[in-house]
Amino acid sequence: MFAALVEQLKTSGLQAAPADHSYAGPEDVACDVCTGRKLKAIKSCLMCLVSYCEEHVQPHYDVAQFKKHQLVEPSKKLHENICSRHDEVMKMFCRTDQQIICYVCTVDEHKGHDIVSAAAERREKQKELQVRREDIQQRIQGREKDVKLLQQQLEAINVSADKTVEDSEKIFSELIRLVQKRSSEVKQQIRSQQETEASRVRELQEKLEQEITELKRKDAELKQLSHTEDHNQFVHNYQSVSALSESPHSSSVNVGPLRYFEDVTAAVSQLRDKLQDTLRDTWTNISLRGTEGLLSEPEPESRADFRYSCEITLDPNTAHRHMLLSEGNRKVTFMKQDQFYPDHPERFTSYRQILSKESLTGRCYWEVKWEGPGGRVAVAYKDVYKKGSVFGFNDKSWSLICYKNNNEFCHNSIRTPISACAGSRVGVYLDHRAGVLSFYRVSETMTLLHKVQTSFTRPLHAGIGLWFNYGDTAEICKLK
Repeated sequence: MFAALVEQLKTSGLQAAPADHSYAGPEDVACDVCTGRKLKAIKSCLMCLVSYCEEHVQPHYDVAQFKKHQLVEPSKKLHENICSRHDEVMKMFCRTDQQIICYVCTVDEHKGHDIVSAAAERREKQKELQVRREDIQQRIQGREKDVKLLQQQLEAINVSADKTVEDSEKIFSELIRLVQKRSSEVKQQIRSQQETEASRVRELQEKLEQEITELKRKDAELKQLSHTEDHNQFVHNYQSVSALSESPHSSSVNVGPLRYFEDVTAAVSQLRDKLQDTLRDTWTNISLRGTEGLLSEPEPESRADFRYSCEITLDPNTAHRHMLLSEGNRKVTFMKQDQFYPDHPERFTSYRQILSKESLTGRCYWEVKWEGPGGRVAVAYKDVYKKGSVFGFNDKSWSLICYKNNNEFCHNSIRTPISACAGSRVGVYLDHRAGVLSFYRVSETMTLLHKVQTSFTRPLHAGIGLWFNYGDTAEICKLK
């Protein structure tokens, strides 16, 4: 019997008892075939709707009929694949009702609906999922790029802030030393003048005290003379005793109100007030620059609300040869004859357009006045394509097209109609850092025509385009 047992073990192999970690715990999917203490399931079959451990799943790998079954990761939700109405496996998908159904459902309440197999619907959804994943991945890449740019901006902000703090501390220390130096100089001047004036007063005081002593002595002599009983002696001595010399200081002592250094105090007070005003105005400007791009400006209601008017002139090197410049290069006129401008790589050659000489950053406001049916007022990067590109029909320029009552905004060839009339005077407001570009009709009040919120990566230049009639003009206005 022992020999037979050994032979049997040789044939079947000695199987050790499973380790404790192979048994299913409360959070695990248990094998539905195991009896007694169940092992962990390693696969679930969507055909059998049963979960199997490593031993009991083996027939699905060995038996031909089972090999057609679909094995998935262990799932506790296999019952959700059973139709609650017909107790059948749900393998179909109703596109009409957008739900998983069984074969019986297709001839029952879903009869006549658009029905496909769940596998076919999966393939369609898989394609959509792939497209969405690609879109998400592109967005992730874009956001990661934005995060990287923001991180660079954050580092630049921190570096700039640290350096600015260091520089401002040095500047304020120099300012404090300068004020202390001026304070010491004023104090020294006051003390020097004090000593001079006090010395003069003390000298005069001593002389006056000597004169008082002399006068008292003379008074004593006169008193003694007044008691002389001998008339002849009185008369004889009176002339010599009564003679009184004129005081040399009587006319030089002029004591006014006791205010000697009030003028200095007033001057220092005036300096303090000016310094306070300067510091207050400077701090206001620092605060405005510090919040630039972080706080949005309220929409202006009048021209007085714009505090960022800038002087703009037009660049002759960019002017089309049918554009005549005048008024200090602020006005341009559409001419029939060529103006014989010299060749220049930045000159517009196909369309009657021109850019400003000044580059625009920060906050700027300017106005363009038309004489004629209208034209284009734009902003563009300096490297906007010159030969064949119109303002607004590329990604490097933003243009307001003004023509009588037909107005539109254009950027990157995308046109946006504008219902409001632009009129003969257009105001342009640019907040470069905040990415804000606004166009206004200027009359008694400001009427917003169009506002753009974007991101400007380089300095911009103001642009003007003319092409309707010979003699049409556009002028960048001088603002007070």
